[in-house]
Amino acid sequence: MLYYIIRRCIAAVLMLVVISIVTFGIFYGGPTDPARLTCGKNCTPASIAANRHALGLDKPVPVQYANFMKGLVSARTFPDDPAFAKANPDKVTHCPAPCLGYSPLETKLVTDIVKERLPVTLSISLGAFVIWIVLGVGLGIIAALKRGRWQDRGIVAVSLVFYSFPAFFIALLMYNYLSTQWQLLPPPNYVSVFQDPVGWFSGLLLPWFSLAALFAAGYVRLTRAYMLETMSEDYLRTARAKGLNERTIIFKHTLRAALTPIVTVAGLDLGGLFAGAAITETVFNFQGLGRAVVTSVQVFDLPVIVALVLVAAFFIVMANLVVDVLYGVIDPRVRLA
Repeated sequence: MLYYIIRRCIAAVLMLVVISIVTFGIFYGGPTDPARLTCGKNCTPASIAANRHALGLDKPVPVQYANFMKGLVSARTFPDDPAFAKANPDKVTHCPAPCLGYSPLETKLVTDIVKERLPVTLSISLGAFVIWIVLGVGLGIIAALKRGRWQDRGIVAVSLVFYSFPAFFIALLMYNYLSTQWQLLPPPNYVSVFQDPVGWFSGLLLPWFSLAALFAAGYVRLTRAYMLETMSEDYLRTARAKGLNERTIIFKHTLRAALTPIVTVAGLDLGGLFAGAAITETVFNFQGLGRAVVTSVQVFDLPVIVALVLVAAFFIVMANLVVDVLYGVIDPRVRLA
């Protein structure tokens, strides 16, 4: 098992390196001047030239990439010019490791932007994930065990309705009725869990249920399908013939065999949400990573865009790594692959 985990970790690191190279090639090696995309929509030739020098965009792309990777493990300065830093120490911005860059448009370190917004996205993603896994898998099991009955038809029909609607529609619908008109849920608002745990929990209920309603619908259908497929296997009939308890058969044998595709989809969905639930954060006006992506694209803030792309890639690759490790726990045969 240890050798299997080591191999998967090495593959994940190599994947992140490849993604970072491709990302830099796309954003900094293209025909468009990257310095033009660092000062918003009201750039002037003077601001473009100043940002090109301050961010090191006047250097070859391989050198820019090497400086960025170096900043992840050691501090950087902007502008990266020792002579300028010595002559103008008050005009130099120091970026401690891990340094994701500097945004002249925001006049802030990109690392600080990520630190401010990451807790919001993690709070939304983790809470919604717990709800949709419990509801989706639980209702999927019930639908499979009640196959063909009214419970099965009702659960599948409701899940299909929620699965058909886009995320922004579900969020606006719940916001309008559950919070504004019926006042069943408090208005969405984010406060730090360390400052006010109760306020943190109540303010995130609406985003949690909005995301959970969308994702749980897919998990109901997925769980039901794989449960039914597994329930027809010969070894389950043998287990019943030996007199095993029905609960043991369902949860220890049937569900465990059906978990592999569910874990795969769950890892990808959670990794994508960690990268930023852009629609949900925009609808509820939460300042998370997804909202930061939307804003940075709108105002042409290239350093923030590149950093958030790499952060998103990191979360998705890490989610896949966790899924690979869980494969080895669920099915020992995978460790030999």
